[in-house]
Amino acid sequence: MLNGLLAVNAFLKTPKFDAIYQALLEAAMDNGVTLSVVTNADIALRIDNPEFLAELPDFVLFWDKDVKTARLLEQLGLPVFNPADAILQCDDKALTYLALRQAGVAMPETIIVPKTFPNVGYTHTGFLDDAVKKLGFPLVLKECFGSFGQQVYLYKDIESLREKVIALRSTPMILQSMIMNSYGRDIRINVVGGEVVASIMRHNDSGDFRSNITLGGSMEPYTPTEEEARLALKAVEVLGLAFAGVDVLFGENGPLICEVNSNAHFKTTLQCTGINMADRIFKYIATLVG
Repeated sequence: MLNGLLAVNAFLKTPKFDAIYQALLEAAMDNGVTLSVVTNADIALRIDNPEFLAELPDFVLFWDKDVKTARLLEQLGLPVFNPADAILQCDDKALTYLALRQAGVAMPETIIVPKTFPNVGYTHTGFLDDAVKKLGFPLVLKECFGSFGQQVYLYKDIESLREKVIALRSTPMILQSMIMNSYGRDIRINVVGGEVVASIMRHNDSGDFRSNITLGGSMEPYTPTEEEARLALKAVEVLGLAFAGVDVLFGENGPLICEVNSNAHFKTTLQCTGINMADRIFKYIATLVG
């Protein structure tokens, strides 16, 4: 019987996250895996404890974005899913773009907002005028760190865009062209072990350009085209993920990667398709460490 740790954030205590953790624990039990919950705070304090080192698990399911803690576990020689570097690249939208751009994976046209510092801010914003010439309006401003469609904004004029960028100051950001063909709709393709296991189409009929269920979007089961599936699988491969939720846009000339989620909240996919991502994750981990 496999023995694993479910690593979670010590400070994220909400019904949404608790439901995910419970689903993972139930799926582990169904697959004959003993899974114990440990927080990133616990790990930081116990990492050099002889008792902890004497009873290391077979693997760690790292359901958090604390990559430094994930690296501590990797330094012990533990298999960590997903790996720290993969989580880091997914968590930071600019790093996602850089990795996929280098591999030639299709995304909306993207510009990384140049870095400044908290005590300096943006003393001039001429780079925004140049970005608008390249991307056009409307365009999307994304803070590099954020989930559930939060910290993502749509702008149709330079002054409101300039005002927001100045207000965010040293927050890492990217700018992207708005894919009008995908306004308010996208595909979530769930991948485990190099295979597409479940997909949904999400759409928001309230006028919001974001399709996230958390923001009021609705969903339906979806069968991706071969091109959409290949694109999602390539993104997951490039980022080094064992499993992921890949958000794909309907580009006019073919599908485009919007974002890749290393810890995708799969409850909506389960509700929509009846396919349990958690079950597939443990079956896959067993093939690697069993």
